[in-house]
Amino acid sequence: MGEEGAASDGDAAPDEPAGDGSAPDEPAGEVDYAGRASSILGFSRWWQIVAAAGMMAAVSPYQYVWSSIEQPLAASLDIALPALGAVFSFYVVFQSLSQFPAGKWRDSRGPGALTFLAALLAGGGYIGLAYATAVWQLYLLYSLGAVGVGIVYTVAVNTAVKWFPDRTGLTTGIGTMAFAGGSALVVPYVRANATVSAYGDVLRNVGVAILAVTLVGAYLLRDPPDDWLGLEDRDDDEGDDGLAASLRGRAYTTREMLSTWQFWLLYAMFVAMAGADLIVIANVVRFAEQFGLAAVVATAAATLLPVAAGVSRMVLGEASDRFDRKRVMAASFVLAGVFRLALIGAGRAEAGIAFVALVMAAMFFSSPLFVYFPSVIADYYGSRNSSGNYAVLYTAKVGGGVFAGTVTGYLVAAFGWVPTFALGGGLAIAAGLAALALRPPSGSGLETESATPAD
Repeated sequence: MGEEGAASDGDAAPDEPAGDGSAPDEPAGEVDYAGRASSILGFSRWWQIVAAAGMMAAVSPYQYVWSSIEQPLAASLDIALPALGAVFSFYVVFQSLSQFPAGKWRDSRGPGALTFLAALLAGGGYIGLAYATAVWQLYLLYSLGAVGVGIVYTVAVNTAVKWFPDRTGLTTGIGTMAFAGGSALVVPYVRANATVSAYGDVLRNVGVAILAVTLVGAYLLRDPPDDWLGLEDRDDDEGDDGLAASLRGRAYTTREMLSTWQFWLLYAMFVAMAGADLIVIANVVRFAEQFGLAAVVATAAATLLPVAAGVSRMVLGEASDRFDRKRVMAASFVLAGVFRLALIGAGRAEAGIAFVALVMAAMFFSSPLFVYFPSVIADYYGSRNSSGNYAVLYTAKVGGGVFAGTVTGYLVAAFGWVPTFALGGGLAIAAGLAALALRPPSGSGLETESATPAD
């Protein structure tokens, strides 16, 4: 996967990397990001994205296959399905909260040992599900696996941020696309064998695949040195590109980030969008069944949902690099809400094809939240502490997960599916409108690029 074929705009590695970590023949006022990365790694930096994306795809069944395995698990354990309702909420809590300590560790010590631990937890969790005989074992194994998923997620996303300051939206999109789309092959396999007698082998096979792929990723991933771009020694501000100027901006610590109002607005937006996103992911099969749609419609929706989510993260991630990121994010979230509301109409009309198409459209515009937010955090607060800083923001997914699991169960029992899904659409629209109020904090290096005066 050569650098020349993977990116444009000067993203080609030099024929012979310089041995001192600097790229030769850099034009004045420009930084040869690809050349510097190649001189450090000895090969194209895109291979770091390949490794990160492979790991993300491997662990994706925890989030995107749950709605397909919960019924055979409940049948095997001879318990009512509602008893498993909080498992997905537990997954979101542990997957989210594990990212802050993992991110801080990674920023200071690198990804190697951390991703090895993640491989054992994520792979072992799914393998263990095949042998679970009690509900408490299921909760424990899924939660331990969720910690492994959280570690992989923060490592993979911030690998893109650290190696690609010039293509953050695209490369974060590729990694998170793999997290969504990686399960597209697994869902049909699981649903075709979703019986009490067969699901044990399915879970074991998926767990072994998770373990193998994540171990390979743990071996391949590495971080660049803090000064790899040599920006600290540059004072040629005049004629410098905006990206290099922003990289020389203030590297916010987590404590400093928490003191800005922009972070808390981003946090509220993340809670709203994660809730809107996860309510569809966790309940799409039951939502289709509630309207009496055919089983093939539910299977198609569950299979194509991660495909739409994955493709959108790369497409809209690239769009957020090329155009104003704030406006792309705002439009995306509003459309996500509108399509969620339209999804209710398709279900009521028992229009199976329209239902599947609207599920894909709703997910296409909401799933890039996992691209927009790490990119904005890097834009506003710097890439040096990006793993820890984004991990703090990512804890907002806990609120979304509780809403999608436990709160959704209560709302459905009290008011029904239609008002619950409508609430998810309203949250997405509100997040999109809130995005229009964002502007860079002082010290980010982006103030002069913002049309609205900074703090």
